[in-house]
Amino acid sequence: MPQKKNICNTNNLYNITPSRETFFLFKDRPSRLWNLGARIACFVVIGYSKVWAGLLNTYKIHNKERLYKCLYDREEKRGLVTVSNHDSCMDDPMLWGCLKWRNTVQPAKVRWITAANDICFTKWSHALFFSLGRVVPIIRGDGVYQRSMDFIIEKINNGDWTHIFPEGRVNIDKSFIRFKWGVGRLVAEAKKIPIVLPMYHVGMDDILPNNKPYVPRIRKKVTLLIGQPMEFTEDVELMRHMKKTPTEIRKYITDKIQDEIYKLKEKAERLHVESFQEQV
Repeated sequence: MPQKKNICNTNNLYNITPSRETFFLFKDRPSRLWNLGARIACFVVIGYSKVWAGLLNTYKIHNKERLYKCLYDREEKRGLVTVSNHDSCMDDPMLWGCLKWRNTVQPAKVRWITAANDICFTKWSHALFFSLGRVVPIIRGDGVYQRSMDFIIEKINNGDWTHIFPEGRVNIDKSFIRFKWGVGRLVAEAKKIPIVLPMYHVGMDDILPNNKPYVPRIRKKVTLLIGQPMEFTEDVELMRHMKKTPTEIRKYITDKIQDEIYKLKEKAERLHVESFQEQV
C-alpha cells in the first residue's frame, strides 16, 4: 500500500520527479464566494501566525518600520517583492505574525507566494486551501517561463505584494544555495519595477523542526531582520539600453539580491544571539 505523502515532509524536497499537472484554481474574475473564502482563509492563517509567533513564542523584529512603509506607503500600482531565506515549512505564514491585524481582514494586503506543486497541491482540497490563502503552485523544473510566474507578474503589475523564497526549497542544513533566477524575472519584467525588500530570519526551524513529528513548538525564539529596500529601476533601464539579454538581466538582479540576503544573514545571526543571551 503506497505511503501517504505528508505536505510538510521536507524529505520530499529532494530527488523528486516534477509533476507537470497541477490544480490551478485562480480565475480572472473570482466569484463572491471565492472572495469570501479568501477572507476567511487569510484571517485564520494570519491570525494563527500572530498568536503562535507573537504570543506562544518570542518574536523579535528589527527594522519593522521598513516593512510597514513598503506595505502601506508605497506609490500606487507599484508592486512589492519581499525575499528571505527558507529554513522551515512554517516560514510562511509564521513570518507574517508581524503584520497588523487589519491584514487579517484585507486579503488585498496579504502576500502572494509560490509553493511547490508536488508538495502543497497534490490534492484538490489542499489546492483549494492554499489557493484561497494566495499561494500559487510552481512546477519545479519548468523554468522561469511558466503559468504561475506569469500570474505572479500580473499581480505585481497590479501593485500587489509577493513573497519569494529564492533558494527554491527548505534549506535544512543552511548551506549555500544559488538563488533561482525566477525572482530576477519577477523584478525585470514587471511594467513598473517593484520594490525589493530583503529579510533574514533565525529560529523558525525551532518552532517547526525539519524532522518528525511535524508539530509546532512553543516558547522558542525567533529573530527577523528587515533589510534596506532595493531599487532596480535604473539598473534595468541601463541594461536594456546596453542590449543585455533577459537572461543576463535576471542573473544580475538575482545575484544582487543573494549578496544582500547573505549580508543580512551575518547580522541576523549576531542579533539573535545578542537579543536572547540574557535569557539563555
